Amino acid sequence: MSGHSKWSTIKRKKGALDAKRGKIFTKLIRELQTAARLSGGDPETNPRLRLVVDKAKQANMPKDNIQRAIDKGVGGGEGESFEEVVYEGYGPGGAAILIEALTDNRNRTVADVRHVLSKNGGNLGASGCVSYLFDKRGVLNFEGDGVDGDALMEAALEAGAEDVVESDDAIDVITTPSDFEPVKAAIVEAGFEPVSAEVTMEASTKVALTGKDAEQMLRLAEALEDLDDVQSFHANFDISDEELAQLV
Repeated sequence: MSGHSKWSTIKRKKGALDAKRGKIFTKLIRELQTAARLSGGDPETNPRLRLVVDKAKQANMPKDNIQRAIDKGVGGGEGESFEEVVYEGYGPGGAAILIEALTDNRNRTVADVRHVLSKNGGNLGASGCVSYLFDKRGVLNFEGDGVDGDALMEAALEAGAEDVVESDDAIDVITTPSDFEPVKAAIVEAGFEPVSAEVTMEASTKVALTGKDAEQMLRLAEALEDLDDVQSFHANFDISDEELAQLV
């Protein structure tokens, strides 16, 4: 298991999603406002907003909070406009890192990102240095326990999924961005509820990390997610389940 899926599993094991719910809500509010400001406040006609609304529901954000953020985005106003920026760099062991942020102050955000990377065995790179290693993909993540893997795979592939990847404790269904919504709908209709579902960036190559590099990468991942301006980060690291058991 690697990058996106590995980090999602780690966060669930550590209980980080519950512990940092307030920070997660802050990031989601920015995403909701930005998506609504750019393409309107109706999730049915705004695919980007629909994805964020689904993500907010998965995080158990109250409906009133979701609607207030959408209304604020549609209404605009001073101080409510965030700019989308992408940073590229390297982490421990030479792992490639792609960071997506929403900010109202570029100078502050790049300084914060650079500081976190340098403090945790990484460095900021030039634009384009690692982005070619990543492709946009839809990823639906399911817990392995209690899920009929064969039935899930059959439903996913029949719905048009590109691939189904199984590990010891998780199953990932991979789709193209355009097929994400119909595949998700078909899988849910078949009785399978994903733990998380999003369009993200998947790496085409992997870097195996062990020992100090693996430990440092997990610290770096947490530190990046602690930054309010960072919406998401993607990396091509791979940590074995055996190695992970010693770190979590």
